[in-house]
Amino acid sequence: MKLLLVGEIRDGRVTAESAELFGFAARLGVEASMVLVGDAGDLPVFDGRLYRGDAGHEFDMTYNKHIVLAAVEREQPDAVVFLHSSFGWELAPRVAFAMQSAQLSGVVGLDDGGYVVESCNGKMRRTVRPLTGRAVLTIQPGAFAASPMAGTPEVVAIDAEPDAAVEFLGCIQPERGVDLSRTSVIVSAGRGVGSADRVELARALADALGGEVGASRPVVDAGWLERARQVGSSGQNVSPALYVACGISGAIQHLAGMKGSGFVIAVNTDRDAPIASVADVLVVADVAEFLPALTAAIQART
Repeated sequence: MKLLLVGEIRDGRVTAESAELFGFAARLGVEASMVLVGDAGDLPVFDGRLYRGDAGHEFDMTYNKHIVLAAVEREQPDAVVFLHSSFGWELAPRVAFAMQSAQLSGVVGLDDGGYVVESCNGKMRRTVRPLTGRAVLTIQPGAFAASPMAGTPEVVAIDAEPDAAVEFLGCIQPERGVDLSRTSVIVSAGRGVGSADRVELARALADALGGEVGASRPVVDAGWLERARQVGSSGQNVSPALYVACGISGAIQHLAGMKGSGFVIAVNTDRDAPIASVADVLVVADVAEFLPALTAAIQART
């Protein structure tokens, strides 16, 4: 089996999550090459071919599609693998349609020759297998640990003709409010806090600790906190010294965004919640009772 991995470049660097693509290949124990579009100072370290597209086209999906398809033509892989990111969400279906191949999105594991994906909003998992000879996959960031790499890739430059039917005008970066990646203490609220009013309990604790309040995706989707405070694979990746997860079950998408945290405290009524597997301290309690008590105790010491 052979894989073609599609890495991502942002701000002149190959994203850290791109290394997880090699972790996925290592779990399968198969040969892998990679394709990148854009300019990066440090290239991935691995033994294999690295296909490079021109800089300045990182967000041009039509150009990226043609570059990936050109690499597919040269490599003849059994599967093309993307990250399950905003980039992968947009590009993978285009490539799958052009290849007339099955697409499996959000792969989180492997099971007896099949791919494990989540369903029912992450509450269940199922094993699926493509029915086409080739497949296009997106893997969930955080699901496959990056493997130690060594070697020097063989760099192969490829280019693509612009699509006459589509003109790429540019990319406008969204305005970002608070930058949680620079915060040493984050207190995040999850769906388990229960309501928008109870989010203020997490904010009060964050203020007492001199930190910032964060959120899981359900809290943002409910409108309880602004999207700029979302932690996870579709929000910000953070690495604070202290991360307090309040009413957060621990979906893999959220864990991928806070896996770099130094010390993790989880407050949850369910002692078997997935967040417990990464928590240094698990407090089995109702956030409405525990957070005010903890906040008061901290304020009394300052």
